[in-house]
Amino acid sequence: MAPSTDRKPSISERALAAAQARPPSGPAAGDSENAPYLEGLNDEQRAAVLAVEGPVLMLAGAGTGKTRALTTRLAHLLHTGRAQPWQILAVTFTNKAAREMKERIAKLVGGDVEGMKWLGTFHSIGAQILRRHAELVGLKSNFTILDADDQARLAKQVIEAANLDVKRWTGRGLAFVIDGWKNRGLTPDKVPENEAWHFADGRGIALYKAYQSRLTTLNAADFGDLLVHNLTIFQNHADILDEYQRRFRYMLVDEYQDTNVAQYLWLRLLAQKYKNICCVGDDDQSIYGWRGAEVENILRFEKDFPGATVIRLERNYRSTPSILGAASGLIAANSERLGKTLWTDLEEGEKVKVRGVWDGEEEARLIGDDIESEQLKGRSLSQMAVLVRASFQMRAFEERFNTLGLAYKVVGGPRFYEREENRDALAYLRLIRSPDDDLAFDRIVNKPKRGLGDKALQTLHKIARANDMPLMAASRLALESNELAAAARRSLLNFVDTIDRWSRDAKDMPPADLAELMLEESGYIEMWKNSKNPQAPGKLDNLKELIQAVSEFETLNAYLDHVALVSELSESSADGQIWLMTLHAAKGLEFPVVFLPGWEEEIFPSKRSLDEKGNAALEEERRLAYVGVTRAEESCRISFAANRQIYGRWQAAIPSRFIDELPEEHVEVMSEPGLYGNAASSLASHSSFEGMKLKENDYYDNPGWKRARAASSRPAAQAPLIEGRGATVSVSAPGKSKFKKGQRVFHQKFGYGKIASIEGQKLTVNFEHSGPKKVIDSFVEAA
Repeated sequence: MAPSTDRKPSISERALAAAQARPPSGPAAGDSENAPYLEGLNDEQRAAVLAVEGPVLMLAGAGTGKTRALTTRLAHLLHTGRAQPWQILAVTFTNKAAREMKERIAKLVGGDVEGMKWLGTFHSIGAQILRRHAELVGLKSNFTILDADDQARLAKQVIEAANLDVKRWTGRGLAFVIDGWKNRGLTPDKVPENEAWHFADGRGIALYKAYQSRLTTLNAADFGDLLVHNLTIFQNHADILDEYQRRFRYMLVDEYQDTNVAQYLWLRLLAQKYKNICCVGDDDQSIYGWRGAEVENILRFEKDFPGATVIRLERNYRSTPSILGAASGLIAANSERLGKTLWTDLEEGEKVKVRGVWDGEEEARLIGDDIESEQLKGRSLSQMAVLVRASFQMRAFEERFNTLGLAYKVVGGPRFYEREENRDALAYLRLIRSPDDDLAFDRIVNKPKRGLGDKALQTLHKIARANDMPLMAASRLALESNELAAAARRSLLNFVDTIDRWSRDAKDMPPADLAELMLEESGYIEMWKNSKNPQAPGKLDNLKELIQAVSEFETLNAYLDHVALVSELSESSADGQIWLMTLHAAKGLEFPVVFLPGWEEEIFPSKRSLDEKGNAALEEERRLAYVGVTRAEESCRISFAANRQIYGRWQAAIPSRFIDELPEEHVEVMSEPGLYGNAASSLASHSSFEGMKLKENDYYDNPGWKRARAASSRPAAQAPLIEGRGATVSVSAPGKSKFKKGQRVFHQKFGYGKIASIEGQKLTVNFEHSGPKKVIDSFVEAA
């Protein structure tokens, strides 16, 4: 749907007119308005290419061809002679993007692009400048650039030198804190004093100073230094700053909304002479605040560069009008944005589908069914993507795809059972099942650390080889000898006794309970709780999801065999692979069909994010939702569950506020017959209900539930409610249950069980395979 023609000229049209009226400034500029490389550009893209003098903000919406506009602008600068290749600074965020930009420019101007030495990532260009002036910050020009692992090891050495507990205060944790300061352009002397408490009980700044001192001694720099050292040089040596300001006649910056403070300061310093800086970005797609990106950088561009030309690229070449309408309505709820409205002249297409499901398992099943249906229509697997808010959500889909034999590819990380924390947990469970499993023994005997050093482990291996026995048997033999030091022997005895006890427990204990007990008693959960690794919260989430996976099996053997078989399934497929990734990993990608599961409060938006950063996090979460919707070209399908088993506990789920913000005219609500009547009634039917606060009469005021109920063919039952975001379930007057204590009953989800107690219409049932649960009597029947 094209915008109305009955309107005043847009900013971009006025910018185009101004660009056409402006005389060329380059020695060979001439009249290039009809150059071949301009063919096919729309008016806004053309304006962005031709407005070459002064600061320009290219506000480019999703799928609006911003890369084409950016590369054509660069080609135009070269073609018209306004600048030589070495006089243009063009920065991107990835080496891949830099290569693609150079290839596109070469095609536009005809032949290889020579001399564009200043086209690259922030870090690569920062490194070039730093090597030229390294001595000004105490380094030599041949300094080493440390990667993330090297940074963590060096930070650990600094912590050890300060006589601090490296188990409590980890090297990776210190590296993370220091990286955060460097993202803000802060050297140790500029870090606010109160932020010293961000690490090691107030010693953070002192450790930062020691870390930088060690880097100087090693003639090394980490990634953050590549820009922070540049800033130090520019701020302390005006002649050098002037040299680079004169060198870079034109500057082009891609993905400006993702810049951090250090990158912003670096760009602003370099642009002050000519002010010919063109920044391309989309404030509605700023989703990397957790790694230092500042959306405020793009929001204040016009203040930083008065008189800047702002050109909005709003014509979308990717998605249907329905998808764009839904995305635009959603993002309009954000207050911190510059504003734009995407449009397209593509056919209307199908509306965004919003579907409520009973639980997470049903969600995975229905999405799997949809994928198979699309296959029957001729759609290849590689044209479809499932985008989740958090990696722990992937497990249900991996399980379902494996069951259906659908090949899939996890982007941005390993598959669920290949993740470090899950492999560790599985090693514990394997050793409990089979004490002869040496690979499992080796992996976890000292994880978490339990005082069994390399020397002790070498002794165990030596005994095992000499007696041709497994390591667990060798451990028992070692405990009867004096070959281990006293401390190591005590640790080993505790480990062996604990494994033996868990093995006995496994005979009678439900496997999920065993897994939870094992992770707690081993100290493994505590290890990650105490870790300063920024990935630790996600690892804990994955472990809780693993416990939930175990709960679906009756025996430990059945679960471990299932995992082994799943791991053996091939990823290859003539039909390609389904894309499975987080929403963060999906930015910049596009797919004909996109599934967006788990749109529920506390999952999306993320409870952890809101707790940490409040409204700023909410707006970033909404931008992430916008990114998800705009990945879809033809079909976007959002789903949420009425109940979700999170970390082994059933919880009633409330639809995400983002669902309510989707414009109704662009949305089709789907429902299984009677689903919402049952779903609403089920809110109190799980063990997680007990102790939660009740509130009367306004649960169904939640718009998401209203729309879901309208799609249901069966009236919703009245039930107690779990309080959520201003949304609750009305409570019916308690009546007398038709069942009796001790009676055997059947529940569709939990199976057979006996009633242990009755309170009004709420039953406590000891289910044979699920343990005790609280359920409403209308959801069980006499067995």
